[in-house]
Amino acid sequence: MTPPAPHRSEAAAPVRIGIVSISDRASSGVYPDLGLPALQDWLRRALKNPIHFEPRLIPDDQAGISATLIELVDAACALVLTTGGTGPAPRDLTPEATLAVAEKEMPGFGEQMRRISLAFVPTAILSRQVAVIRGHCLIINLPGQPKAIAQTLEGLRDGDGKSVQDGIFAAVPYCIDLIGGPYLETHDEVCAAFRPQSARQPKP
Repeated sequence: MTPPAPHRSEAAAPVRIGIVSISDRASSGVYPDLGLPALQDWLRRALKNPIHFEPRLIPDDQAGISATLIELVDAACALVLTTGGTGPAPRDLTPEATLAVAEKEMPGFGEQMRRISLAFVPTAILSRQVAVIRGHCLIINLPGQPKAIAQTLEGLRDGDGKSVQDGIFAAVPYCIDLIGGPYLETHDEVCAAFRPQSARQPKP
């Protein structure tokens, strides 16, 4: 069932988005964090909506990750993106922490991220990214490298700039519609969001 579209006044309000970089070493100052700047840069380029970011830089601690995700959902974030901690190493616990707070799992996001990354490296099969819903918030685990973050969100293009593999963000706005969140609009040249015709708001 297509949800009722929010009013334009709601769409004009800043969208609250949580961005979480998960790294023992970056959070302790051993090296600069690259995840939060990469997430902010891509989202600012992709979304037409004004954005209020809720950034967090935290260590690879399962209980701490889960607590941070709950905090961001309770702070009315419509979307939470994490980066880091999704491999097979002993301290890679982001998927477990994410699933622990989930009300629904959305496996298609992880499947598509691995499909995109496999175009570049065979070790993409080692990634364990998941996506879940909690309340009115979509939570997605992303890869740890800035280039891979952009590739999985945006998708792949050929030499002429034509899309050859959709990125996961193409499905994010409609997913957020369906769970009762704000109406997100994207810049098509970065990532064209897909909605059924019946779910599209008329342009002002």
